[in-house]
Amino acid sequence: MSNVEEVDQLVKKYKLLKKEIHKVIVGQDDVIDEVLISIFSRGHCLLVGVPGLAKTLLVNTIAKSLGLSFNRIQFTPDLMPSDIIGAEILNENRDFKFVKGPLFNNIVLADEINRTPPKTQAALLEAMQEKHVTAAGQNYPLPEPFFVLATQNPIEQEGTYPLPEAQLDRFMFNIWVDYPSYKEEVAIVKATTTDQDVSVEQAMTSDDIMRFQKLVREIPVSDHVLEYAVKLAAKTRINDSSAPEITKKFLSWGAGPRASQYLIIGAKCHAMLQGKYTPDEADVKAVAKPILRHRLVRNYKAEAEGYSMDKIIESLL
Repeated sequence: MSNVEEVDQLVKKYKLLKKEIHKVIVGQDDVIDEVLISIFSRGHCLLVGVPGLAKTLLVNTIAKSLGLSFNRIQFTPDLMPSDIIGAEILNENRDFKFVKGPLFNNIVLADEINRTPPKTQAALLEAMQEKHVTAAGQNYPLPEPFFVLATQNPIEQEGTYPLPEAQLDRFMFNIWVDYPSYKEEVAIVKATTTDQDVSVEQAMTSDDIMRFQKLVREIPVSDHVLEYAVKLAAKTRINDSSAPEITKKFLSWGAGPRASQYLIIGAKCHAMLQGKYTPDEADVKAVAKPILRHRLVRNYKAEAEGYSMDKIIESLL
């Protein structure tokens, strides 16, 4: 099958997939798109939003519609690396046997990742990067496809361990989950206050996902789009000659090369899901906010003048 036919097939399955997800999730169209783009791009994402916006339900629904195994880990201050990775135990024959932890699933929801100590955060981040875990000197590969969705509560920062910039960089997307609109909230309340049960059908298999992940890498990109993405990332660095006034004024730190890589991979996937066979600059712009949001560091001047991260990124675009 040619790449063109495969892209058409992906678009068809993608529409079916979204239809299944919307049986349970009302609205949040951009959030669903961004989560699915990061799954098809072999990335991981960070969901930031206040409690009660159905983040867990969203991830669970996506896992069901993709036919993938799912586990939610509630991160707490006393959680140890072995609690998520697994540990060796003595069996009845007095042999050591490795018992796999909750990380051994296709989709892992790391709830409130900033509530757990750096040691446990590091264990999760190693698994995300290397796609395997190490226990007692042995390597154990994680199931394919493997995708981590971490949530963070932006309000309550007491007793939290904020993720350092180097660890935030491992996440492809930082997705902001906002409150539903008035109409959507009415629909949510109507749907969730009765005993009506909705069943989600599987719209894709893990083989489909892995095939589409491979297809994303094979999509060609023209040089001017590639250069546009690299220039955009460079514009965020205060010492770069191309940095505009807004960067020098409001940022204290810019995005690294990983941002340029993700801008291209994200643009390829975004283009495919729109039924296009090669990305253009509009596709780079479409994924720029969730990719750059957590890679830039605002200075005190930006905070004092009320310049949000999204506002700065919009100016750069």
